[in-house]
Amino acid sequence: MKYIILVGDGMCDYPIAELDNKTPLEYAKTPNMDFLAKNGKTGLSRTIPEGMSAASDVANLAIFGYDPKVYYSGRGPLEAANLGVKLKDDEIAFRCNLITADEEKLIDYSAGHISSQEAKALIEFLDQKLGSSEARFYPGVSYRHLAVIKNKGLKARCVPPHDITGREFKKYLPKGDDDKFLISLMQEARKLLLTHEINQVRLDLKENPANAIWLWGQGKRPNLPGFKDKYGLSGSVISAVDLIKGIGRVAGL
Repeated sequence: MKYIILVGDGMCDYPIAELDNKTPLEYAKTPNMDFLAKNGKTGLSRTIPEGMSAASDVANLAIFGYDPKVYYSGRGPLEAANLGVKLKDDEIAFRCNLITADEEKLIDYSAGHISSQEAKALIEFLDQKLGSSEARFYPGVSYRHLAVIKNKGLKARCVPPHDITGREFKKYLPKGDDDKFLISLMQEARKLLLTHEINQVRLDLKENPANAIWLWGQGKRPNLPGFKDKYGLSGSVISAVDLIKGIGRVAGL
């Protein structure tokens, strides 16, 4: 028996005026999905355990068959696994977004979906200026990057930046467990990014600058049992997202 699991993450989207106020999925012609819905079995599955955040890392662990209450490690270390960043026992991996901030507001959690080439230069610049034995920066894809911090901030309360777009961010900064260190790192990064030539060019082109970073989704090195050991099945993962590919790598897919 072979299985395919297709995750339509975000597929529902929002109604769009130009599409007669339908969502793209409502408007699209979907004969194959219609056939499956008509001739297959449909049902509901709960992928977020009671008391856990409704987040992609939690839900996708559940979809892969790993109970998030047992195996959840945070988003950062799963993305680190796909980027080839090997975490030591005393290292905490944070997701590090390049964002657009305007004074005290978070304007854009993706800095205008900045290109990977521009972002790589900015993250390497930050690592050159701020990297130390306590913190290192690693480039990922577009606005999605990593900060690896030595033994600090594991239990800090960090908010995903896409949840606070358009809001004043001061009250959403990291709280508890080494929050001063994390906030200081974010503030120093902002000072450096504000004047970087890449952001000056983006401003000239009327594009959102990547003038700040946002730390969240932290965790330690994950420890998942192999998928084949757990279920007796081998397989592959196809995705554009480091998080999903990272889960697959750790699971041995």
